[in-house]
Amino acid sequence: MASDKRLIGVIDQPGEERDALADMIAKGHFAVVAVADPEELPDHTLLAVAHVRAVPPTRWAALSERLPTLVVSDTRLDAELIKAVDVGLVDYIVEPLRHGDVLRRMIDKVIDNHRLAREHERDRLRLADLNEHLETHLAMLRLDQQAGGHIQRKLLPHRPLTLNGVSCDYWLAPSLYLSGDFLDFQRFDERYSVFYFADVSGHGASSAFVTVLLKYLCNHWLAQWDGHDPEHLPARWLSKLNRELLDAGIGKHATLFVGVIDRQRRYLHYSLGAQLPMPMLVSGERLRLLDGEGMPVGLFPGVEYPTLGCELAQNFRLWLCSDGVLECLPGDGLDSRLKELERLVQSSKDVAALRGKLSLGDVPENDDDAVVERAPGYDELPDDLTIMTLSGFDDDDA
Repeated sequence: MASDKRLIGVIDQPGEERDALADMIAKGHFAVVAVADPEELPDHTLLAVAHVRAVPPTRWAALSERLPTLVVSDTRLDAELIKAVDVGLVDYIVEPLRHGDVLRRMIDKVIDNHRLAREHERDRLRLADLNEHLETHLAMLRLDQQAGGHIQRKLLPHRPLTLNGVSCDYWLAPSLYLSGDFLDFQRFDERYSVFYFADVSGHGASSAFVTVLLKYLCNHWLAQWDGHDPEHLPARWLSKLNRELLDAGIGKHATLFVGVIDRQRRYLHYSLGAQLPMPMLVSGERLRLLDGEGMPVGLFPGVEYPTLGCELAQNFRLWLCSDGVLECLPGDGLDSRLKELERLVQSSKDVAALRGKLSLGDVPENDDDAVVERAPGYDELPDDLTIMTLSGFDDDDA
């Protein structure tokens, strides 16, 4: 029957001293094999106890690489002991026959430390392998996110874009590769143009998927619209989208502003769901916030959204910003930041001017691929950031 004791090799010249050393070690929970040459040790030996006289100096290094080795000597002044210690053997003991308990405890400690070292090395190799796999998967995910971000930006309207005498411009910077902010501006016919501005909760892939759904649904609903009752279209869209998000059960909601611009009447029909900051309408030197309030889209069933509207001056500019803009403004609270945003908007002639006044760190001027390539981990943008302007009717007859 095989012994479950740990095997210790004693290396010394044959004789009574070697036998006494082996017997002393065997008093513990060890099995002992005594040899004159290290090459005679069995492969499953856990540790060697070697007398300095039994191993030539040139062989200490090879022995220590093969096994953890304790060196024993009859005197502390033994020159061979110093040579053995110099090559890095784990420990030594002088006059081992007088210190049996100490030697056995040292053997236990060395074996346990060696076992832990092997386990740590296995863990290190396993973690290195896992890290390599993780880096590979992260690289694949990064490529997927970059591709998704590129496709998402292709769904945005061209900029700048002029439809029915109204010009649209915007800047959208994601905090990750994909954005939860989205917008669109489309021509229905020569009289009506339709736009929306959305900020989906969270950011990243899950929020970006909602923006793709929004794009599809709004295109589908716009194709079904007959051009009648433009005042009801924004609220109807919000109600439909609210049901769609609730039915999807994806745990996402959005703040949304939907508008229909009537070029003939110079009028804006609109509805909104928890839009913050509120849209700002600038006419000449005057800035005012649009009226109205509504519940977020995708949180509560059966919500009725308001039907609202306002006149548009011949030279108007409508500003819409996502709440990420507020993170780039000074101020101790929400009210002070909203006031600061109004001040900056009133003194800005276009999107580029407002963007230049925000605390954006070193966000690149190129607002397309450059911003996307810097993500993720873009500390200067704590949230998706979007600015949109609609302006007109400069080319219309007074």
